[in-house]
Amino acid sequence: MTEIKVFAGFGETLYEVFFALVPLLIFFLFFQVFFLKLSRQRLTIIFKGMILAFLGLSLFLQGVHVGFLPVGELMGEVLGSLPYNWILVPIGFILGLVATFAEPAVRVMTHEVEKVSSGYISKNYMLYTLSLGVALSVALSMWRILAGFPLWYFIIPGYALALILVFFSNDTFIGIAFDSGGVATGPMTVTFILTMALGVAASIEGRDPLIDGFGMIALVALTPIISVLVLGLLYCRKERECAEQSSEKL
Repeated sequence: MTEIKVFAGFGETLYEVFFALVPLLIFFLFFQVFFLKLSRQRLTIIFKGMILAFLGLSLFLQGVHVGFLPVGELMGEVLGSLPYNWILVPIGFILGLVATFAEPAVRVMTHEVEKVSSGYISKNYMLYTLSLGVALSVALSMWRILAGFPLWYFIIPGYALALILVFFSNDTFIGIAFDSGGVATGPMTVTFILTMALGVAASIEGRDPLIDGFGMIALVALTPIISVLVLGLLYCRKERECAEQSSEKL
């Protein structure tokens, strides 16, 4: 009986994932025929990887529907109805931190940044920076729901600060920073923490889930940009200090 509930609607999930991956497969086959011409052994490895990706995405999305979504909403309703619901702010910070650590897209990006920069930008520094940025945004979102502040109180000053930091940060970090915002809004954050925010908004009197519950993802996309640009400022300062020490030695 439990298995039937867990896999209820799994056929529809398989159907959705299949048609989401088919265009990618068609593009790959087109390039393989006309440009890539990879060996049979290499093709076998790629197709095995695609099959694993298909199964992994299907199982993940099914787990989201039967696990993450209802649990996040129930947690939000319970925490929001507590008399000391201010505890949502530190809990949101912790959840944002661990969710970013578990985010697959963040792991891929931090690895690629370290690889392309030849180790100049450590993947650990990037991971900690993004995690702290997302943690701060989730904590601010919970505070916004509790206090009833409009979303633009955070969005307009936040993007203004980001644009100001662009003029002072290291050029290497500008592109990375704005990509980080999109990477941080991955499946872990959207499926679990967003539903929790909706549950909180639904459980607090005077709050509308449509107005107060949504908007958290906008903050999650914003704060990593700021945190990575600040990291660029720290790298700039480090470079200047190294240059000054080198000039003094000469």
